[in-house]
Amino acid sequence: MGKPAAVFSRLVSRDAAITAALTLPEKGRTWRTLALLVAHSGDSPVWAGIFAAVWFLGDPRWRAIVILAVAGMVSIEIVVIIVKLFVKRLRPAGTFGAIYRKTDPYSFPSGHAARAAMLIILSGLYCPSLIFAGILLWSPVMILSRIAIGIHYVLDIIGGLLLGTGLTFAVIQVVQYVVSRL
Repeated sequence: MGKPAAVFSRLVSRDAAITAALTLPEKGRTWRTLALLVAHSGDSPVWAGIFAAVWFLGDPRWRAIVILAVAGMVSIEIVVIIVKLFVKRLRPAGTFGAIYRKTDPYSFPSGHAARAAMLIILSGLYCPSLIFAGILLWSPVMILSRIAIGIHYVLDIIGGLLLGTGLTFAVIQVVQYVVSRL
């Protein structure tokens, strides 16, 4: 085994060990149920519903933010799916989170972490400070719950955060460019 392969192997091994230490035991139903509820709060359908409510209840400024957020969310979903199909890293062993394991067996990168990065950036740039603070406090709890219920490794989360950050800034640039041409 060459040096890069050995380093990668050690990294993956450490990632698995750290993830195992952060995963809640399967017998602790109360904590795991709470973590599962928090994990689901980052699901795309939840945020699609929130964006729809803001669209219908908000003024034109809020609609512009929704357009940007939806463009970001769709871009992130597409890229995350492509990367997952290319990397094919299986989720950590376990039985909890069956819906994720059946519909999306691959874990790298975390789409939830990518979406959280997008929401933090967009709320920080375009929303009132109270909304930004709420998203900033909620995001790490939601992200860590994905590890706690045993459906993501730590490196999946880091990869998702980096991917979401990069894509969000790219989407902002594309939208600004398109708007400037109108």
